[in-house]
Amino acid sequence: MIYLDNAATTKMSKTAVEAMLPYLENWYGNPSSLYSFGQKSKEALESARERIAACLGADPKEITFTSGGSEADNQAILSAAILGERKGKKHIVSTAFEHHAVLHTLEKLKREGYEITLLDVHPSGVVTPEEVAAAIRPDTCLVTIMFANNEIGTIQPIREIGAICREKGVLFHTDAVQAVGHVPVNVKEDNIDMLSLSAHKFHGPKGTGVLYARRGVRLFSLIEGGAQERGKRAGTENLAAIAGMAAALEEACGALEENRRRILPLRERLIDGLSEIPHGALNGDRERRLPGNVNFCFEGIEGESLLLLLDDRGVCASSGSACTSGSLDPSHVLLAIGRPHDVAHGSLRLTLSEGNTAEEIEETIGAVKEVVSYLRSMSPVWRDLEEGKKEHLL
Repeated sequence: MIYLDNAATTKMSKTAVEAMLPYLENWYGNPSSLYSFGQKSKEALESARERIAACLGADPKEITFTSGGSEADNQAILSAAILGERKGKKHIVSTAFEHHAVLHTLEKLKREGYEITLLDVHPSGVVTPEEVAAAIRPDTCLVTIMFANNEIGTIQPIREIGAICREKGVLFHTDAVQAVGHVPVNVKEDNIDMLSLSAHKFHGPKGTGVLYARRGVRLFSLIEGGAQERGKRAGTENLAAIAGMAAALEEACGALEENRRRILPLRERLIDGLSEIPHGALNGDRERRLPGNVNFCFEGIEGESLLLLLDDRGVCASSGSACTSGSLDPSHVLLAIGRPHDVAHGSLRLTLSEGNTAEEIEETIGAVKEVVSYLRSMSPVWRDLEEGKKEHLL
C-alpha cells in the first residue's frame, strides 16, 4: 500500500503511542481529582499544555484542549461573534475556500443576523493582505483565514494579515490544522489572536486538538458542565490523547526542516510526473504550498472513479477534504480558485509524509497515468473534447 492521504490523517508515530500508554494503563486518574493519584494526571496534563505552548510560542494559559480542529474553529468563531455583538459589531471577514468547520459556522451566524464577507480567492489559491484590509469595516469583529488550505495546500500570508488586523483592532483567527507541525508557526510573531490545530494531522491521535486564544481574548464554552480547562470546555480531559499530541507536536516541530528537505523533492517529482498528463493542471501556487501537498485536475474524468481505480492499484488518495468525501458535488475550494465545474469534478489530492519513498512516487505517477488514460478511453466527454465538439478547458 502507498499511503498518500496524509492531509486526511496521519499514521500515529511511535513516540506518540509510547507517550499515551502510561495514561491508558497506569496513571488513569481523573485530573480534576484532589487525591495524589488524580494529581499525577493533573501534572501530566499541565506538562502537555506547557510543551504544546512552547511549540507555538504561546503561554500555557492560552492553550485550551478540544476534541480537534472543528470544535476549535467553532469555539473561536462563536466566541468572537459574541464579543463583537456586545460591542455592536456583527461583521466577519473570511474566504470562500475555508474548511467547512469555518464556513458552516459562518452560515449559522449569518442566519442569526451577522454579515459575512467571503473574499474571492485568486487562481493561485492565495489571498492578499490588501484585500483583507479593504474588507475590514468599523463593525468588523473577526477575520478568520486558514493558514494553509486543506485541499490545495496553499499557504496564506498570515503574518501580514495578522498585522493588519492588529492595527485595526480586529480579532484574527486562523485554522492552522494543516499547517502546524509542517511549517513554522509562532502565534506571537505571526500576530495571531486565535488558532486551531488537530493532533492527527501531525502523527498524533485522532479526537484531540487545541484552541489557542491570546491572553485577554475571552472564550465562551460550547459544552456546559464541569469547570475543566478553566471553565472554557467542560468534560474530563482525554489525558492519554493529549499526552500523545504533545509528544507528536514536539517531534514534528523538532524535525520541521529535516522533513521538508525529505518531502520537497518527492513533491516536485510527483508534480513533474503528473504534469506530463495532457490536459491536466496543478491546483494552487506551486511554490507557496505545503511541502507534501499535490492537487491536480484532469479533464474528461470523474474523481471518484480515479480514486477507486487507484485504490485497486494500492494507492490511497483523495479528491479533496476527507470531511466531504461522500459528496458528489465538486470541491468548493476548486470552484473558488476558478476551476470550471466539469474540471473540478476530476480532481486528485495526493499528500505526502516523511515516510514516503522515491519508489512510491514513481509507482504512483505510473498508476495515475494509466488510470487517467483508461478512464478517458471510456469517456464520451473526453471523446467530444478530442473530436473538437467541445473546447478543452485545461
